[in-house]
Amino acid sequence: MAVELVDKSEIVSILEELGVLLELKGESPFKAKAHANAARVLEQFEGDLVEAVRSGVLLKEKGIGKSLFETITEWVNTGKSSYYDELKASIAPGLLEMLEIRGLGAKKIRQIHKTLGISNLVDLEYACVENRLVDLPGFGQKTQEKIQQRIAFHKRHQGFLHAHTAQSICEALLSQLEGIKAFKRVSAVGALRRRDEIVKGIELLASCLSPKRAIKALETIEGIDETTIQSKVQSGFETVECAMRDGIAVSIHLVPDDRYPFLLHHFTGNEAYQRAFSARAKQFGIKVSDYGLFLEDHVLPCTTEEDLFSTLDLDFIPPELREGRGEMSAAIHRELPELVAEKDIRGIFHVHSTYSDGSAPLSEMVAAAEAGGYEYIGISDHSQSAFYANGLKPDRVQKQHEEIEALQDQHEDIAILKGIESDILTDGSLDYDEETLASFDFVIASVHSGFNMTEVEMTERVIRAISHPLVTMLGHPTGRILLSREPYALDVPAVIRAAREFGVIIELNASPFRLDLDWRFCKMAKEAGVKLSLNPDAHQMDSMTELAAGVGVARKGWLSPNDLINTLSRDCILDYLKERKTHF
Repeated sequence: MAVELVDKSEIVSILEELGVLLELKGESPFKAKAHANAARVLEQFEGDLVEAVRSGVLLKEKGIGKSLFETITEWVNTGKSSYYDELKASIAPGLLEMLEIRGLGAKKIRQIHKTLGISNLVDLEYACVENRLVDLPGFGQKTQEKIQQRIAFHKRHQGFLHAHTAQSICEALLSQLEGIKAFKRVSAVGALRRRDEIVKGIELLASCLSPKRAIKALETIEGIDETTIQSKVQSGFETVECAMRDGIAVSIHLVPDDRYPFLLHHFTGNEAYQRAFSARAKQFGIKVSDYGLFLEDHVLPCTTEEDLFSTLDLDFIPPELREGRGEMSAAIHRELPELVAEKDIRGIFHVHSTYSDGSAPLSEMVAAAEAGGYEYIGISDHSQSAFYANGLKPDRVQKQHEEIEALQDQHEDIAILKGIESDILTDGSLDYDEETLASFDFVIASVHSGFNMTEVEMTERVIRAISHPLVTMLGHPTGRILLSREPYALDVPAVIRAAREFGVIIELNASPFRLDLDWRFCKMAKEAGVKLSLNPDAHQMDSMTELAAGVGVARKGWLSPNDLINTLSRDCILDYLKERKTHF
């Protein structure tokens, strides 16, 4: 028996989607188009659809063939289509997810999948970062940029943000708030102030005399959707919840200025940190609350956040460290490290050019690094197995080295180092013979394929690679892509121990899409005596100087300038690399 109430629009949508799925699967374009045409016919059909199916009248409509009629009949009778279910189940879920990106149709997705082997949104986003779509027919730089922007938009509406995106928006908001008289002091708080890798929305703290005036002022802030502004009173202060016009959530705590230091502290550290801080205060007979530090029945005077720490005889704990991971004990015993800053980075490794998948030629990358004040730049294009990234065969390696030598003659103020990002093959071997590897000043060994190994297999693979005497550093050690791809299974502590044994540097990949090594392991590497290198993994000129996200992770990982190899001067780094090669 037919379903009495049939939503024609549902069937139209199913026919449209069938057309897309058929195109995605690579079926006959005529077949895909037939389903799209049938959807238009059905959309314009004005009769009783149920009766037209029962009587067979619908078959007389131009564009409704026998198989299409059967699909429509099954839906009318059962509310589903077995053909649709089977077809959808036969397509990789990642390809279906890619369809959610506006402007990325089935034809383009199939081309990307067939040519580059990309089968999910995760790999598509990073392919954009590495410029792999630029040379595809019908794509180009602008199309790649649009796809990347739309993926970012898609993820924003899932509620998660890369920290560098949130930081950029936050800085623009703070700049505007600081220029409004209604606000006295403003700051980021929460995960953003702790420099977490990803955040869910933006959280700010602002002191003001009149919350009502402050809320009114928020309506003038560029980028905020004034229709979303809502406020509520909690704990004696007002919190405004609103959204940017692109959907990013923003929370702003409006507080009296005398409570600002306490609430800045309260909203920054995580729960484990707050418990440790309260325990320290208890030793002095002090109670901690977001109203202040209380000794018996009166509030201890604190006009800045630093005052809270000095009151409890603590060294100031940088916001990045407030995670409840030993920072309180270090502050008590004056053992907190001097954390690295961007100004400490004197040179960069892991830079790609148009020799592989970079967007700029060597000459421009070198000139940009020199203009950025770097003392050295380590060129490291992809090796020959990375066919998807135009990896270098030995003859092209030689050609690049000749160009680097010519460029070095033209640039006296910066050392141009010959490097390679060599693929770690599945058996742990590297991507060139010994003679070719020995021609480089440094070698970064990285995993770019075979991610589904067991932890034991992957760990053995990586350790075998870094045991090679010509390997200088291990690139993006766990292969993670934030908000996109989980790290592959790897015994990181075992790899750190091996890096110490073989004198190999571990990369802290500063790409905001990777930030790999994870900050939790950075501290472990530091304690093991393993050097790290803060590398941009740059595929564009701008990326070479955008190290803020990586520096944030380095600081969260307790790293000082001495823990990073690329805080060394030009002469020191040249001596270091020369000495390593003499041992081969």
